[in-house]
Amino acid sequence: MITFHDPRGEVGTEVEPYTLSFDVAANAGAGVTVGLLANGFPDSENFLNAVGDALRKRLPEVNVLSWNKGNASIPAPDEMLTDIQKQCQVGIAAYGH
Repeated sequence: MITFHDPRGEVGTEVEPYTLSFDVAANAGAGVTVGLLANGFPDSENFLNAVGDALRKRLPEVNVLSWNKGNASIPAPDEMLTDIQKQCQVGIAAYGH
């Protein structure tokens, strides 16, 4: 007789469902600023520029601001994160390859 074992481990933390805390699409994005943070990998900024263009196309009233930390091997500087937090209701971070 063959016995099969499930190789997946058991989850050690409680699953928390993700819910949007901010409705970006309301009023076609009016009054919403989305911050885009590129991590410094090649093409991360180009990718986020395309994301920003897609957001503007879908939500014509949205404001999009961009940052690039410039070095993928370091955390984003506190000053940059504070700036993003002060100016934006939504943040999107991305990496390149």
